[in-house]
Parts: sequence; structure tokens; C-alpha cells
Amino acid sequence: MSPESTLTLSRTLEGVHGVHLVPHSPFVLEEINQHEDIHQRTCGNSVFGASQRLIVQRVWEQRPSCLRPIKCSLHGDRHVAETIANVITSLPFIALGLHTPRKNLNCKLYANSLIGVGVASSLYHASRGRLRKYLRWADYTMIATTTVFLSRALRNENPKLLMAASALFLPVQPLMVSAIHTGMIEVAFAKRAVQDPDLRMAHNVHKMSSLLGGALFIADDVFPETPFLHAAWHLAAAIGVGTCNKLLE
Repeated sequence: MSPESTLTLSRTLEGVHGVHLVPHSPFVLEEINQHEDIHQRTCGNSVFGASQRLIVQRVWEQRPSCLRPIKCSLHGDRHVAETIANVITSLPFIALGLHTPRKNLNCKLYANSLIGVGVASSLYHASRGRLRKYLRWADYTMIATTTVFLSRALRNENPKLLMAASALFLPVQPLMVSAIHTGMIEVAFAKRAVQDPDLRMAHNVHKMSSLLGGALFIADDVFPETPFLHAAWHLAAAIGVGTCNKLLE
């Protein structure tokens, strides 16, 4: 219907008795505009939320390597004999944990974590399938936890910020945490050996076992096909841990 015909019809109806035409209410148009505004705001919020999620995802994907989970090496245990050797050489850590002095809370935590290292290592080497990678992560994490507790037991003045950062990075970068706290342990051991002549023999054994253990650890990663390297590293590490226990007596 054209505007002219609409106007003519309105005038005709106004002439009829009892008929009064009311102008179009502005509220109808206002209500329509309000609905359009709400729809536009909803769409805008959806687009903004999606863009925010995309930005967060991109930032997370570009995070530094220190915030990325470790890539666990799963080589080894290629035959039954190697598996048995790796499990047996994991048991000394349990024995060391049982014989570690427990004179205070930090020493107790360290002793229990040593037992955890032996258990986690044994379970990892005995495992197969998809569970193996999770047990490898548990093995690395328990080793890092042990170094944190030992450095805490030897140095009560460890900065709170360092301990908080260690707890934060422990699940994602246990090797980095282990390296930092192992360095602190080595410094504390060397200082104590200088002050106490009775610890010098233990410190010398510790240095030799640490060097041998480091060489075996690297060799096990570089030459993964060489059998029993990992078991030899277990033994060297157990000797080094045993000498550290002298510091807690």
C-alpha cells in the first residue's frame, strides 16, 4: 500500500463517528532499536571473547621452553635382562631412604623422597605401554623433589622465592630444578668438607661418583643402544647419594 492511499484511508476513517486514529507509537521503533542494540552487543561480546581466547592460545603456544613440559626419553629396557638390572639397581635408593637420619622435618621429607625415587624408578623400568611415559615423568619429578628437600635440609636459609619457584617449575621442568639444587648441594658439601676433616673422604668419593654418574647419564642419552649404561648410572648415583647422607648425621 502506497503512502498516498494510507493517508486517504486515515482521513476517511477519521470522518466516521466514534473512530479516532492514534499516531504510531514511538515505543515500537524504540523497542526494535533496543533489540538490535542488544543483538549487536551480544555479537560484539562473542567476537571479543573469541579474539581474547585466540590471543591467550597464541601466547601459550609461544611460551619459553622453561614453561613447557619435559619430553621424556623412553629408550632402554629393550630386553628382560636390562629391565631386571634397572629395577634391581633402583632398590638401593629405597635402602638409603630407610637409613637416612630423620632428626628434623626436612630430613624426614628428604628420606621419604629417596624412597619415592626408588619406587618410581622401579615402576618405570618395569612398565610398558602408554603408562610408561607418565612413570618416566614421575621418576624425573621424584629425583628433582629429592634435590629440593636435601638442599633445604642442608641450608635452612634457602630463599623463600627460590623454594616457591622450584615448586612452580617442578612439574614441568624437573631436570632444571634438579640441576639448580644439585649445584647448591655441591657447594654446601664442599664448604662442610673444608670445615670438617672427617668429611673429606666422603667428599672425595662424592666427587668421583658425581663425575662418573654425569658421564654415564650423558652416555646413556648419546648411546641409547648400549645396554646396562642406565643401571651403571643408578649405582653411581646411589653412591653419591650415600655420601650426602653423611652431611645429615
